[in-house]
Amino acid sequence: MTPQAFLLGILVSTLIGALFHVWRGGKLSRLLLYLGLSWLGFWSGHLVAGELGWRFAAVGPLNLGMAVLFAMVFLGIGYWLSLVKVERK
Repeated sequence: MTPQAFLLGILVSTLIGALFHVWRGGKLSRLLLYLGLSWLGFWSGHLVAGELGWRFAAVGPLNLGMAVLFAMVFLGIGYWLSLVKVERK
């Protein structure tokens, strides 16, 4: 992977996490959670697509389509799991 593709991946995944934070709102801790989930999902999607040989909306060596899809799935699941409230007795 070229440094330019890696930088594009970081920028796209950061943008996805930041836009999710703008949409759902929250504090700084939520922004960090969304960015982390977006990065993790993005690079997981890229690696899974590469291992399976899938090429969906690829930009150079970056499997952008599957990476974006995985980032959104990770964000959705992470958001859903973060809604759990702990009741203290």
